[in-house]
Amino acid sequence: MTGPIPVVRPRRLRATPAWRRLVAETRLHPAELVLPMFVREGAREPNPISSMPGVVQHSLDSLRAALAEAAEAGLGGVMLFGVPEDAAKDARGSGADDPDGILNVATRIAREEAGDALVVQTDLCLDEFTDHGHCGVLDADGRVDNDASLERYRDMALAQAEAGSQLLGLSGMMDGQVAAVRDALDAAGRTDVALLGYSAKYASAFYGPFREAVGSSLQGDRRTYQQDAANRREGIREAQLDLAEGADIVMVKPATMYLDVLADVAAISDVPVWAYHISGEYAMLEAAAANGWIDRERAIAETLLSIRRAGADAVLTYYATEVAGWLGQGRF
Repeated sequence: MTGPIPVVRPRRLRATPAWRRLVAETRLHPAELVLPMFVREGAREPNPISSMPGVVQHSLDSLRAALAEAAEAGLGGVMLFGVPEDAAKDARGSGADDPDGILNVATRIAREEAGDALVVQTDLCLDEFTDHGHCGVLDADGRVDNDASLERYRDMALAQAEAGSQLLGLSGMMDGQVAAVRDALDAAGRTDVALLGYSAKYASAFYGPFREAVGSSLQGDRRTYQQDAANRREGIREAQLDLAEGADIVMVKPATMYLDVLADVAAISDVPVWAYHISGEYAMLEAAAANGWIDRERAIAETLLSIRRAGADAVLTYYATEVAGWLGQGRF
């Protein structure tokens, strides 16, 4: 005689905070968080970014203090972006490989301040430094010239390596950029410098606040080189190309709007996979929280957990230092 079918009770493992901690499948740790930082040329004090409450363009002095705070919080690293003065921009982004350009100056300071406590990373892209705001140089018809841009990337890579960058973030989405930069570094004996391929980087509407943060001079859009939001399989293809070219880490950007792509890339990658929780995603959370529509702390935690759950080994997020503090207090 068959007895009654037992009621399955998964709720038993959710009954208390201790139970939920014990059986959690995904966790956050400060070492898995990377803080993007903007450093503005000529700034005497931090300059607030209006569309990203709580985020600033740093002066060199405030950069030092923020680096110390990030190291104390136990973050995995920082990603530096330079914000040059408009007068310093030109068509080829000359300031990008100038040893005295703002990004290279900031990198030297970061290495001095952080030592080995943080992995100092730099954005390798021309958009902040060009007067047209594109990620590469333009041809005679005003189109982004892929192969000419690669030559500029090679120069930038050597300059950033010389300044002390430990990881170059190749965010320009030019075909062959990982191979070109790896070749330049290896030829110069800089086999110690790692490469982060922004492999699946989409032409997103959520980059708007970032353009304020870097003082972008963009004319037009970047849809001819960044990926179409409609395409999922293409993200895997781009990651596979970067892996074949020697990327040490691959990344999906944006993060929360492309969790399917992130999961796909994580499933095929034999190197670490990262994701960038970008400016617009940050700004939406801040706006909703400011209006009292969401619980800010819980929403931030849930967002970052979703990115980790989808397969990210580390997350670039403007919340990095704040969240690390919460984790140290055992708040979630």
